[in-house]
Amino acid sequence: MELLSLEQELKENAYPGRGIVIGRSADGKKAVTAYFIMGRSTNSRNRIFVEDGQGIRTQAFDPSKLEDPSLIIYAPVRVLGRRTIVTNGDQTDTIYDGMDCKLTFEQSLRCREFEPDGPNYTPRISGILTVDEGKYDYAMSILKSNNGSPDACNRYTFAYENPTAGEGHFIHTYMHDGAPLPSFEGEPKLVSVYDEIDAYTNMIWDSLNMDNKVSLFVRFIDIATGAYETRIKNKNQ
Repeated sequence: MELLSLEQELKENAYPGRGIVIGRSADGKKAVTAYFIMGRSTNSRNRIFVEDGQGIRTQAFDPSKLEDPSLIIYAPVRVLGRRTIVTNGDQTDTIYDGMDCKLTFEQSLRCREFEPDGPNYTPRISGILTVDEGKYDYAMSILKSNNGSPDACNRYTFAYENPTAGEGHFIHTYMHDGAPLPSFEGEPKLVSVYDEIDAYTNMIWDSLNMDNKVSLFVRFIDIATGAYETRIKNKNQ
């Protein structure tokens, strides 16, 4: 698979929707993840990321303008022991609860499917990073409608053991802008990863479409110690 430039992937797509990147820093020392949200409606754009314990949650920037909170207010990131869960919806809680009851990542998602926002039927994308005593692996999932039909849910899980330094995988909800919005297709894209959190955060934020970007979360986790650094950027300040 060709190693792609995440910068170019983002700059050339005005509306990938919500996106997750997971990989390993170029120096091999850090587990890396990033999650961004975009929006076209006033309701979707009226959001910010805020820290919540070891994770983050979304909240309305202007509560008076909040309309339907059901698909836009959730905890995108939660931490369960040595595992960091990153998703584009409230399935973060589903994964957390399932894995806390000894289910696997994939098993935990069996009770969920794509979002009920026809005609888009936005895919649920999820990732999990496991950092344990110097070892690191990650997995990603997408639950999507069957070629735009809500009659069936297609489930895909991708697992990556001992990730290569400087490489990561990128999955996003939509192929591009459209009406209805076309769901992501294929495997997560192989993309490059930096070794410095601020440079990586700024590159991603600056590459997202100015009109549609809303918020960005980036975390670098030290594989040897489990210590982490987090960066958050919100268009609404």
